Amino acid sequence: MPVHDQLQGSAQPVLSISLEPGESVVAETGEFAWMTDSIRMTARGAGLSDYTATDEAGTIAFASRLPGSIQRIEVSPEHEFLVHRRGFLAGTPGIEVTVGFEHELGAPDAPTGEFQLLRVSGTGRAWVGFSGEVVRRALAAGSSLRTHPEDIGMSDASVTIQLAELAEPAGSHPGQRARLCAVLSGPGAVWLQSMPPPAAPYHRFGVSPAQLHRGPTAEGAAGPGAAR
Repeated sequence: MPVHDQLQGSAQPVLSISLEPGESVVAETGEFAWMTDSIRMTARGAGLSDYTATDEAGTIAFASRLPGSIQRIEVSPEHEFLVHRRGFLAGTPGIEVTVGFEHELGAPDAPTGEFQLLRVSGTGRAWVGFSGEVVRRALAAGSSLRTHPEDIGMSDASVTIQLAELAEPAGSHPGQRARLCAVLSGPGAVWLQSMPPPAAPYHRFGVSPAQLHRGPTAEGAAGPGAAR
């Protein structure tokens, strides 16, 4: 497992990972900021690639797309995470990324998109990017928190997530009679980001959610609507 990771910069940090020969990280295909010529990229499917140092040590870097921060997380079968659709930057080889939660937006006969969270599972280390400031809230069993869906930066996979519509008074917003609200229920921690990412495909390299491997949905881990 590579342990030589460094954050450079402040407003829009850069994650720099040093790899010894034979060491690798997994990340979205083509989403590195720069890498030395000793790093080899090998596609592994589902929009992900392995970046491996060959005969010499090398460095690969991932840059923030918006002002914010990058955090390192330790992942295990006992501690998995749900991450916002543009949050996963990289992980060690034992990390797996699947669709953890999705909810179709708009009317059933006229969908406008999907809200999606990625499940980061397996065993190893991963790096997650957040937009704006980050506030961590610990939720006890039976307690809940309401937030705008796009303000969810990350949560423990034990947190149940449900989307509900908030009806607005007639005439207050013509054509927008309801807004989505995410209800987060404990136990577990949530990381809320103050700057929701702009509207964009759920994977920066243009892979649709259907092209990701869909792992089995654990009842209660992602809540109703996690799989359709």
